[in-house]
Amino acid sequence: MAADTPGPQIDTSKAHPARVYDFLLGGKDNYRPDWEVGEKLPAAAKESARQNREFMHRAMAWLAGTGIDQFLDIGTGIPTEPNLHQVVQAIVPTARVVYTDYDPIVLRHAQALLVSRPEGITDYIQSDVRDPERILEHARRILDFDRPIALSLISLMPFVPDEDKPHDIVRTLVDALPSGSYLVMSHGSSELLPEMAASVSQKYAASGVALTPRSRTEILRFFDGLDFVDPGLVATTKWFKDTPAPPEEVSGIYAGIARIR
Repeated sequence: MAADTPGPQIDTSKAHPARVYDFLLGGKDNYRPDWEVGEKLPAAAKESARQNREFMHRAMAWLAGTGIDQFLDIGTGIPTEPNLHQVVQAIVPTARVVYTDYDPIVLRHAQALLVSRPEGITDYIQSDVRDPERILEHARRILDFDRPIALSLISLMPFVPDEDKPHDIVRTLVDALPSGSYLVMSHGSSELLPEMAASVSQKYAASGVALTPRSRTEILRFFDGLDFVDPGLVATTKWFKDTPAPPEEVSGIYAGIARIR
């Protein structure tokens, strides 16, 4: 499928969350402003990025194993294999995946995201989560909204400040999904590793990027009215199902999956 291309021009003079995350994961698609931020972050931030990515892999594999074959991934980031579609299509080859990100550099790499198995489909739209209706309009071209869909928001909402009403944004997305769908979310915490959260927020702010770690109570609000899958909202390293338990590590990020009634 062809990528949807409108959006801002690439600005490599400023740090961007997707490219800083790529740096933390050991990727090569980042620039001086990005790695200058990444190098100043505490070592625990790099570990949290890895743990967050591993949570995504476990969560998507579990969902695909339950029979979910449609995925809407917002805040995709720069491709780092295995990507979401590679995880789920290894289990359900016919799975359909719609990726969304606002960073135009991610669009440059969309070709890697669009290499679907022949039986399935992957698609990409360049759009901001603050425009959920536009994302949903595009997703409806690819996904069947009469059947369950997994909505993936992995470490995205901390970059949406309170004044942009992040809980309302997530509610708009969730309300558009049919019963039996799932919300998958991870979110930086202000409580799990408070010193790290404060340091990371300060380093991002110094580079012009707003980051809002939230309390567990604030993160739980994103799941209002939904039914948590065990083990509920826990640190990323504590979330696992039928896969081996991750190593005993400290994480600064909460993660959870909940079913839409």
